[in-house]
Amino acid sequence: MSDTLIKNQLKKITLPDPTSHKGQNGKLMIIGGSELFHAASKWSLDTASRFVDMVFYSSIPSNNQLIHESKLNFWNGIVVERDDLESYIDESDCILIGPGMTRSNETESLTNYLLSKYSDKKWVVDAGALQMVSPENLNSNVIITPHQKELTSLLQKMGKTDDKTIPLAQKIVPILKSGVTVLVKGKIDYVFQLQKMIPIEGGNAGMTKGGTGDVLAGLVAGLYCQHPALTAAVVSSYINKKTGDYLYQEVGPYFNATDLAESVPQVMWQEIRNLASD
Repeated sequence: MSDTLIKNQLKKITLPDPTSHKGQNGKLMIIGGSELFHAASKWSLDTASRFVDMVFYSSIPSNNQLIHESKLNFWNGIVVERDDLESYIDESDCILIGPGMTRSNETESLTNYLLSKYSDKKWVVDAGALQMVSPENLNSNVIITPHQKELTSLLQKMGKTDDKTIPLAQKIVPILKSGVTVLVKGKIDYVFQLQKMIPIEGGNAGMTKGGTGDVLAGLVAGLYCQHPALTAAVVSSYINKKTGDYLYQEVGPYFNATDLAESVPQVMWQEIRNLASD
């Protein structure tokens, strides 16, 4: 059953129109990074830039400089200073916030201010931003990507106890009432949206490496620019795990987040071609 549900979402992936121009196939803003975590938002950026026309990237000054220095690997993007952030949010189809951000007052303030002010925009809330988000700022335009601890923390903010005896589909209901799409990461990923629940199996021990979740967040956000939230979440989870399994066949568990980001387009294209030939 879940294979059919996943295939149905894969069929909704559309390719760029041959007559389209630069910018018409997605503009994504990524807000992330910190003094502590330099690479996380770069993994999201590298992944997303393969699926949209433009990526706008905004981090702390030192991370912005690192991205400037890596332009050979990032031509189709603009590095944005925080003072200019909101003008690029206006231009973006989707905003990813959180990869590499720390649990700080600054993260809490920025995340909740932007989500509240731009509640009509598409958002993917991940990592540090997800840990600091206020539940009242979650709505039907938002995708969140929690692992189990982040899910527990969010439920606690809502005054709910994460009772291990209660099935996941039941205890997540208070979060889903806002209309938010939830991609719960784990050995089996689960995508929830209102009454829908889609499990995604796959993956291996090589994906315990740091950064694989940042690759997933970048893929979710990249696809969300041009596709519905459910499609973006389900397809991204499936492709992320499928790519991990592809790499395991090649090198066993000896791959990292950079390998994953670089292989995602190949696996995605193969899955699209397989569907077309069915």
